[in-house]
Amino acid sequence: MPRALITGITGQDGLYLSELLLSKGYEVHGIVRGQNNPRRAVVRRAVPDVHLHTGDLTDLSSLIRALGASHPDEVYNLGAVSFVAYSWDNARVTTDVTGNGVLNMLEAVRLHCGDDPSRVRFYQASSSEMFGKVQEVPQRETTLLWPRSPYGVAKVYGHYMTINYRESYGMHASSGILFNHESPRRGPEFVTRKVSMSVARIAEGLQDELVMGNLDAQRDWGFAGDYVEGMWRMLQQPRGDDYVLATGETHSIRDLLDVAFAHVGIDDWSGIVRQDPQFMRPAEVDLLIGDAAKARETLGWAPTVSFDRLVRMMVDHDLALLRAAR
Repeated sequence: MPRALITGITGQDGLYLSELLLSKGYEVHGIVRGQNNPRRAVVRRAVPDVHLHTGDLTDLSSLIRALGASHPDEVYNLGAVSFVAYSWDNARVTTDVTGNGVLNMLEAVRLHCGDDPSRVRFYQASSSEMFGKVQEVPQRETTLLWPRSPYGVAKVYGHYMTINYRESYGMHASSGILFNHESPRRGPEFVTRKVSMSVARIAEGLQDELVMGNLDAQRDWGFAGDYVEGMWRMLQQPRGDDYVLATGETHSIRDLLDVAFAHVGIDDWSGIVRQDPQFMRPAEVDLLIGDAAKARETLGWAPTVSFDRLVRMMVDHDLALLRAAR
C-alpha cells in the first residue's frame, strides 16, 4: 500500500486529494497545525480514514517527526497562507509559511531520504499568481514570472527552491503551476465562494446586495477535483518536472456574476452588486489564462468541469446549505 503525506490537508485541495488517494488504495497522512485546530473536525468528517499529525511548516523539527511517523512514498506540499488579499496585510507571515515553509518541507524530505534523495516524491503547489504582470498570453511553464503580491512573491520563492532541490540533490520534485481552481469547499473569503454564497442568500431573501472589488479582472477557473488528479499524475512520472494545469479559458468577474445570478433567475444584477475600493488589490493581476499543453501531452490530463457547470455547482451547494439550516 503506497503512503502519502499531505500538508494543507484541511483545505479544499487537501480534502479532494485525500479522497482521490484513498480511492487509489493509498494510506493517507496529513499534517495539521495546532492541537485544537477546528479544521481537524472537517477532515475527520470528510475523510475519516486519514491519519493526522501535528506539525507546522515554519517548524522543521515537526515536519521531520511527521515524515518519520508516516514513512511516505509521496509528499504533497499544499500548505500555504493562500488568500492573496491577506498577504498585503500580513506579508511576513505569508513569506514565512508560503515561502520558507517550502524550504522547510524540502529540507525535511531530503534529510528523511538520506542517501536516496529520490526515494520520496515531492509535489509543490505553485500558483498562477506567480505570473502576475503577465509577460505572455497564454502563460506556460517557460513564461517569465512577475508576481504582483506578497503571496505571489512567496510562491515564486517556493517554486524555484523546488527546482533547485531537484537539480542540486536529484530529488523527484515537481511543481504544479495551478491556475484558479474552485469548488463548494472553497473558503468564503475567495471571490467565487463569496459570490455563490451571496447569490444563494439573495435568492432566499436573506441578503439585499453584494459588495465587490474589481469586476473586470479575468481568471482561468477550473474545478479543484480535476486539478488534484493532475497533482497525482505528476508524481507518477519517471522524473520530476514543472507543469501548468489550466482550462485555457478566461472569464471575468462579470461573467462569474452573470452565470451565478442567472442560475437563480436573476438576469440583471446591476442594481444588486456594488463596487467598493476596499476590495481592490493594491496591484492587480488583470489577465490569467494558462496553456496546459505539456500536462495534456505528458500526463494525459485535461479538465472535465466547465466554468458554467462549476459556478452552478457552487450556487446549488450554498442554496442547499441555507435550506437545510432552515
